[in-house]
Formats: sequence, C-alpha cells, structure tokens
Amino acid sequence: MILFYGLDFYLITIISFLSYMIGSISFGLVIAKFMNLGNLRAIGSGNVGATNVLRTGSKIAAALTVILDSGKGYVATLATIALFGEAYLPFASIAVFMGHIFPIYHKFRGGKGVATFLGIILASSPAVGLLVCCAWLITAFISKRSSVAALSVSLGTPFFLFLSQPDQKVLLFSVLGLLIWWLHRGNIKRLILKTEPKIGLKKN
Repeated sequence: MILFYGLDFYLITIISFLSYMIGSISFGLVIAKFMNLGNLRAIGSGNVGATNVLRTGSKIAAALTVILDSGKGYVATLATIALFGEAYLPFASIAVFMGHIFPIYHKFRGGKGVATFLGIILASSPAVGLLVCCAWLITAFISKRSSVAALSVSLGTPFFLFLSQPDQKVLLFSVLGLLIWWLHRGNIKRLILKTEPKIGLKKN
C-alpha cells in the first residue's frame, strides 16, 4: 500500500465522496424509527450507536445496528480494494469512518465509529479483523462496558497489524484509533470516576 504516490486525484475524490455518503447512513436511527423504538436522540446517551440502541430494550435492533454499521465500513473498504487496489484504501476507510461520525443526512451528529472501525479492519486485514472482533466481544463481556472494549481494541489493532504485516496500515489504524479515543473522552472521564454505565443500562 503506497500513500499518494502515483495516485489519481479525481479517483481519490470520487472514492472519498462515495465512502463518506455510505458512512453517513446512521443505521441506529433508521432501525429505531423502523421498529418504532422511539427517538434514539432522547434515549440514554442520545448516541446513534448500537450500545445506545440496546438501551431501547431491543437486542435485535442493537444487533442489526452493529451488523449494518460495520457492514458499511466493510463494503466501502472491500469495494475500494477490489476495484482500485490497496493504495486507495486509506481514503475510503477514513471517509466512511468520518461519514459515520459526521453524517450529512443527520445534521452531522453521528456515532463513535467502533462498529465501522471493525468493518474496516475486517475488510482490509481479515485475519487481524477476526482477532480484533473476538477481542472486542471478550473485553465487552468481561468488563460489561462497551467503551472499555472500544478503547482496548482501537489501541490494540495497530499493534496486531504491526506483528502480522508491518506496513502503512499501521499508520491508518493508529489514526482511526486516536479518533476513537477522542470520541470516547467523555467515557474515559466516567471510567475514571467509576460512573460509566454498563452495557444495556440506561444512562441518566
């Protein structure tokens, strides 16, 4: 994977635009509305991610949100690799991730990007992606807090990549990991104060 050198600027623009538009679909909001679960913005933390969807009481809706939010990261990344090569991977990955965080369809108020991050790593490095997904599930199960799982895997992913294939993907996922930590700064504060709610519990 070579960044920038010899790449088509117009192709980068098209890939980034389409990936951003795909990422901008906030499936949590769509599913909550479709399943008549109420206004997700007025429930729990008001976030559009699967953790907050779970606070509606619907495990099915939360599971669908995880699948679809990760799916958009997977599709945007895999399609780019298959059609244009890994050199264009960073542009699709960052664009679909930023679309999830700042969705144009939903007044630029999106989620924290964890599921989309998982979809991106699964598409770009399947073996590492499976390891990261398993680590996320185990950490979430043990800690009972999705934020702990998110922070752990976003920190560990560049390390896993470095051990398996030390190329520029390490830099890409380091950047995405830093964004996830920044988006979870409120969660980090609550973890320090021991006020972070457990998975499934409604946040006051």
